[in-house]
Amino acid sequence: MFVNGIETMIPHHVNSVDDLLIHLTIGDRRVIVEWNKQILKKDEHEDIKLNAGDRVEIVHFVGGG
Repeated sequence: MFVNGIETMIPHHVNSVDDLLIHLTIGDRRVIVEWNKQILKKDEHEDIKLNAGDRVEIVHFVGGG
C-alpha cells in the first residue's frame, strides 16, 4: 500500500480507511482522504476496505493567517 506516495507496510488488523487513520494516529482530525484517486466522504471511511497496492493520500488542514 502507498500512503502519501510512500510504500508503507500496514499491520493485518488495519482493514479500513478508519483503521488506517487510527493506526497513523490521525483519528478524528479533519482530513481529506483520497483512495485510489477517489475522494472519500468521512462517512465512507469505515466502509472502504483496504487492499495491497491501494494508494491513499491524506491531506491535513492547517490554519493560519
